[in-house]
Amino acid sequence: MFIDDTIAAIATAPGEGGIGIVRISGEKSLQVANEIFRSMTGKKIQEYNTRTLIYGNIVDNDHVIDEVLLAYMKGPNSYTAEDVIEINCHGGFISVKKILELILSKDVRLADAGEFTKRAFLNGRIDLSQAEAIIDVIKAKTDMAHEVAQSHLEGSLSKKIKELRMNVTEVLAHLEVAIDFSEEDVEEITYQTLSERAEELRTQIKKLYDTAESGKILRDGLKTVIVGKPNVGKSSLLNSILGENRAIVTDIPGTTRDVIEEFVNIKGIPLKIVDTAGIRETEDIVERIGVEKSRESFSSADLVIMVLDSSRKLDDEDMEILKNIESKKTIILLNKTDLPQQIEEDKLNQYVDSNSIIRISALNNEGIEELQDKIEGMVYKGSVKNSSSVVITNSRHKDALLKAYESINDAIGAIEQNMPYDFIEVDFKNIWDYLGYINGDTIKEDLLDTIFSNFCIGK
Repeated sequence: MFIDDTIAAIATAPGEGGIGIVRISGEKSLQVANEIFRSMTGKKIQEYNTRTLIYGNIVDNDHVIDEVLLAYMKGPNSYTAEDVIEINCHGGFISVKKILELILSKDVRLADAGEFTKRAFLNGRIDLSQAEAIIDVIKAKTDMAHEVAQSHLEGSLSKKIKELRMNVTEVLAHLEVAIDFSEEDVEEITYQTLSERAEELRTQIKKLYDTAESGKILRDGLKTVIVGKPNVGKSSLLNSILGENRAIVTDIPGTTRDVIEEFVNIKGIPLKIVDTAGIRETEDIVERIGVEKSRESFSSADLVIMVLDSSRKLDDEDMEILKNIESKKTIILLNKTDLPQQIEEDKLNQYVDSNSIIRISALNNEGIEELQDKIEGMVYKGSVKNSSSVVITNSRHKDALLKAYESINDAIGAIEQNMPYDFIEVDFKNIWDYLGYINGDTIKEDLLDTIFSNFCIGK
């Protein structure tokens, strides 16, 4: 894509603050900045060293709009690889708005969502996986999510994809020689060698793909729903996990009548934790609505934590809930262990593995750490705990890897049947293309627009 216009946008969040930043990028950036900026020394911007903060005023004719610090970054050594001006003015609504309006009056266009990062990609400073990592850094909810996003931004995923594509390219080169020079006296790649290279490639793609489930949780959070009958200790559990009295706790069944949602960080895992109304048959219309919301919540949950009162025997309502969550990833908490125990654990083993049953006392904060360890083990599965690992966090990347994996399976099937090389070549070309979707080498412009539309305007 050819870019010949100049764009501008406010790069800081709206609202009161110490500093607001307005960013300009494009070939007219320096010209526009010289028209509206007056340094305290009287020098032009280009007379200073680049990437130096220059003290002065933004002016509209002779009217001073704000006192600012301005930085000029000459392309390609800038965020977008174009000439970039960044104006640091006072925060708030008015200063940044007036400065942006003045810039836009100088034949400069308001940037689209994510357009600064899009230009960085189109100008070759970063690839597409690095560009997408920027929004992940911004939206990271835990240290682990931030580390993974920062690793992608630094190029860990890009490097891995380039390595895989290089392996595919080498196979394609051998296949091209075998096809084009089949009648010449050249050494052809054997089906045995093809099979070995394909199996190695399949293993690497599968290993990367297998990190996607954990990676998605790190990026978007694990929707965790607490379910159970009224008065079994769900709200006490939520308060214990959060470390604060977020939910009202009483001995009266039906106290929680609506869904309560909170984000919590458990060992680097962002949990969107939902406390639901106790599930039971009730004549109370308000409580009935809460119960229906509870059923809807756990039907869409990534993880269900079912709380049972271990001081009572299982009843029909307990069994109904167990049947409804049978297909879900589930942890069973036997609460109120500080009381005499009556629950029949052997019945629970019909629905969940015994390793998924944990005994706790939410009131005394006992067993909560064991619950956190269990959640950690379910999410990481030993594959992404090491922060140096390449982890797939993006659903688009996951889809591309799945298609590449399906194509390598097709290629291996063709190799096993000793099919002609040109048939096998088609599958390897598909693999090369699908991997290219991840770093942007084989992506279409309309998809680029969709990707960058999820960014904020000034990024």
